[in-house]
Amino acid sequence: MSSVPDLSLAQDIFVLRTPTLPPALQEESQKRLITAIENGNKAPLYYYLHTSLDLIQIPWDEEKYKAMLAKNSEHLQALEKTIAEAEEAGGEMEIAEGWVKVGEFWAGVGDKETATFTLRKAYDLTPGLGSKIDILFTIIRVGMFFDDKSAVGRELENVKVLIDRGGDWDRRNRLKTYDGLYSLSIRKFSEAADLLLDSLSTFTSTELCTYEEVVQYAMLAAGVALGRVPLKTKVIDSPEVLSLLSTTPSIEPLATMTNSLYLCDYASFFKALVEVDESHLKVNRYLAPHAKYYVKEMRRKGYSQLLESYRALSLKSMAEAFGVSVEFLDNDLSQFIPQKKINCVIDRVNGIIETNRPDNKNAQYQLFIKQGDLLLTRLQKYGTAVRMSGSERVA
Repeated sequence: MSSVPDLSLAQDIFVLRTPTLPPALQEESQKRLITAIENGNKAPLYYYLHTSLDLIQIPWDEEKYKAMLAKNSEHLQALEKTIAEAEEAGGEMEIAEGWVKVGEFWAGVGDKETATFTLRKAYDLTPGLGSKIDILFTIIRVGMFFDDKSAVGRELENVKVLIDRGGDWDRRNRLKTYDGLYSLSIRKFSEAADLLLDSLSTFTSTELCTYEEVVQYAMLAAGVALGRVPLKTKVIDSPEVLSLLSTTPSIEPLATMTNSLYLCDYASFFKALVEVDESHLKVNRYLAPHAKYYVKEMRRKGYSQLLESYRALSLKSMAEAFGVSVEFLDNDLSQFIPQKKINCVIDRVNGIIETNRPDNKNAQYQLFIKQGDLLLTRLQKYGTAVRMSGSERVA
């Protein structure tokens, strides 16, 4: 599987476009990006950063740009010569492969429109189902590089159609990672958790991210999406997660966050959540737009888990459990209670939080009545149909 475009460069671009991130991180991204542009003769990307993004950290040099364009032209001529030779020889497969290489070339140097157009042409010329899927995966990566979520979602649906027609085992597994990462980027954490966790044992999509990164993405999605029991079985006790704990320091705050939530160590949970926000959410281009939502939702999850064990609890003892002030807890809970995201009320006079769990028995009874009425209606319709068919036979 081709590894173009280089999605790590898209992360570097995000870092440079986010002035609130640490200067040291921005300096590293600046060096990597400049080196990649110069070594890879990425003239279209260089022009895009200068004109569309006005990225001042990447200084413009007209002579450098022209030199890279010349190198691009030479490489492109060689690829087009190969296609012309294949056309003379009448090799349909060779022609299709030639256009794939041209599309991958444009994707590699950062020309979104030309890459997508060329790859679609290659797709139309390609007879094999597996090769068509690979081309769509490349188009998806181009969309991911330029953060075109609508294009990514559309092409993922096209891939699913092809895979349902007979995609092989490897491509089905790759789709899980692609779909999981896309779901993560559009705040569908539940779908992302299921897909990414399921992809860990068979992960091969290194063109998207590293194995360590996909484990971290899976842990993040699962932390907010899964309940306490599945969080234990699918994340905390996961062999894939456990195998990385001793060798991947970046996983430590995620492991602390999930473990402390499961163990009801809420003070450690809140501290780890702050660290996760700084080290994983705000600095990642997929997660940064959802960082505030994620942190808020995780706080709500912690509050709800604690309150499930009590009918009433003092504000002071709950604040101590989370390692925060009473004022912070009061204000924070007040964000969730009116929206009915936490089933409790605050008695400020007595400094008590009273839980008001929904009446599950009444809800179950109402559902039973509703389903019973629906069943009776269907039986009546069935009985009428049977009587009518019997009358027809008698006639």
